[in-house]
Amino acid sequence: MAGLNVSIAFFFLVVGVCQGLRWLSKRLLSPGAYGCLGRELAGSLQLCTSCLELRMLLEIGPWGGGFGPDVVLTLLFLLFALHGASFDGASANPTVSLQEFLLLESNLAATAAKLLAQAAGVGTGLAVTKLYWSWELTDFHLIQNLIASECSSSIRTSLHHAAFVEGTCSFLFHLVLFKLCQSHPIYRVPALAVTVTFLTYIAGPFTGAFFNPALAAVATFHCSGNSFWDYVQVYWLGPFAGMLAALLLSQGNIPRLFQKNLLYSQKSKYKIPKARVGAHVEDNERRRERKGQRSSTEPRA
Repeated sequence: MAGLNVSIAFFFLVVGVCQGLRWLSKRLLSPGAYGCLGRELAGSLQLCTSCLELRMLLEIGPWGGGFGPDVVLTLLFLLFALHGASFDGASANPTVSLQEFLLLESNLAATAAKLLAQAAGVGTGLAVTKLYWSWELTDFHLIQNLIASECSSSIRTSLHHAAFVEGTCSFLFHLVLFKLCQSHPIYRVPALAVTVTFLTYIAGPFTGAFFNPALAAVATFHCSGNSFWDYVQVYWLGPFAGMLAALLLSQGNIPRLFQKNLLYSQKSKYKIPKARVGAHVEDNERRRERKGQRSSTEPRA
């Protein structure tokens, strides 16, 4: 368990460093630059380093440390709850940034800046994690360094099924995100953490359950077993298609492309029952008749 304790200490150290980076960038950058660059860079760095260490524990832990997947899933839930509480509004996920662009919540320049910051964040996270592994503080890291050059693809099913799995995970994740976007963080953060943990438990044996194009690119694109185009189809096009499907189901259209609602008809918010409408019309007719009778019986001057 000593190796597991070292990894837990590493998680807390990463969160603390990224919190300091967020605090510093908020001080130095304008609010717009911080929202597009500072917090996305810090969030992607935090997410990447944590997930790479957690993925190492998932692969080596059962036979190298004697603990099962339940320990890793518990850590995954706690980490994503911690990420949700500390990210300060960052998504650290290209599909979420593209979703904001399609919803007219972000312009092209801001979206491009977010994507670049996310790429820089995961690239830095990969470099930091490899440096940390090179110190070989635990037997886990020693084994990881030995097998790093011969890593195999996370796709353990057919290509079409893998793309469908990643797309479905992205679809369900974005549906939950749409549902909880206006909720208080005390409800939103654990709900998203439960969603990510559940999807990882279900889809992990097939694709690794990344449903985050930036994270998948640094975690598995360099591994042998599939071509670059295979990885693009599964880990980039699959999640993007899932996000589009969730957007269409939730909104009925894609505001950036067209305004017409394709799925839902626009109806009045307040609907008056037909019976009440008929009664209202009859009352108006009776009033007109009584008014006409009174005017006809009045003496003329």
